[in-house]
Amino acid sequence: MKSNNESVNKMETKTETERVIIVGVQTTEDQADFHYSMEELEQLTETAQGQVVAAVTQKRERVDGKTYIGKGKLNELLHLVEELAADVVIFNYGLTPSQTRNIQEEMDVKVIDRTQLILDIFAMRAQSKEGKLQVGLAQLQYLLPRLAGQGKNLSRLGGGIGTRGPGETKLESDRRHIRNQIRDIKKELVETQAHRKRSRDKRSQSEVVQIGLVGYTNAGKSTLLNQLTDAETYEQNQLFATLDPLTRKMVLPNEMHVTLTDTVGFIQDLPTQLVDAFHSTLEETMEVDMILHVVDASAPNMLQHEATVLKLLTELKMNQIPILTVYNKKDLITGAFLPDYFPHILMSARDDADIEQLKIEIINYLKNMMVPYHKVVKADQGDLLVKIKKETLVELLAFNEETNQYEVSGYAMPHSKWIGAKEAE
Repeated sequence: MKSNNESVNKMETKTETERVIIVGVQTTEDQADFHYSMEELEQLTETAQGQVVAAVTQKRERVDGKTYIGKGKLNELLHLVEELAADVVIFNYGLTPSQTRNIQEEMDVKVIDRTQLILDIFAMRAQSKEGKLQVGLAQLQYLLPRLAGQGKNLSRLGGGIGTRGPGETKLESDRRHIRNQIRDIKKELVETQAHRKRSRDKRSQSEVVQIGLVGYTNAGKSTLLNQLTDAETYEQNQLFATLDPLTRKMVLPNEMHVTLTDTVGFIQDLPTQLVDAFHSTLEETMEVDMILHVVDASAPNMLQHEATVLKLLTELKMNQIPILTVYNKKDLITGAFLPDYFPHILMSARDDADIEQLKIEIINYLKNMMVPYHKVVKADQGDLLVKIKKETLVELLAFNEETNQYEVSGYAMPHSKWIGAKEAE
């Protein structure tokens, strides 16, 4: 594990912006989303601190099995690399080990693919111990099948994009060492995941309603979390600004306390390594009572974003959890807006009035999931009264002077201990 940390520190010292050429092939299967996918690749590159100086595209029935792009287009790319003094070439596709090797043999600059780029960004963003372990595991598993005959090619990587985390040079010299690292990381992850499960179990036993924030990357989840709580999380107009899950307390207008958990942003064509590696990260929202699906209502590919998130929620067996769709960034919408999902709210996370309206919508949505209750609390049980107000939606609180008791009515989750006998213990 020491070598992982050393490589992270070493690679992150390089801050110069690298000049990048992005490359994509438009096949008959992906005509509709191709241009957006290339735009997204440019955003990913900028997030990884690279500067896109050119985009090379080609229309083909299918990608070339040997070099992804055809021979003529590859020669054109070689000249462009030299002309623009590019440092990195990034392909908008998950290259096979042989494709990477064949392309790399033709040029003297770094060659990486979309998967490696996303892994690199995750390595930049990971803050928690588990997050760093998950990234390291995904990178090593990605690197292992690409080691054969790669000594010369990987030595060209140097620092910068594609090399953060375990992706340092000379790792290719010892496959056994990498396998040992993978084994050690997996062992350590079992321990950290067990600790996280204990924390989740403790939260689930606390009677506090849990809400998960999910959405396409850069939809505004972190901004929303900051506005609803005192989280003060990292917010930037970047892809994957948040990586590690963060849970914070939110107090609703009726004094009920709930927890909000922010998660890593979803993205189309998420690398298989990351779906597996971050399964435990997404587990933070797998047992929540409701989901806030945050959508960038101003995004040109909003429908694709929604579909991507809902597809991943289905794969994670989270599609049965009640969902309130939050169409964010209404201030950036141009033209008419037509929502696709109900119930929903159209808002801006930067607008205080909208934030308060969202809290009311959350209360109304929770009420539909809850069951009514009525309790009688003695006058000297003030601490119990406070607890009820924190853990339920109190709608009526009245003091009966004749009985010297509080009459409390409201709504609570079906599994709540407050559902049952009318008289409080």
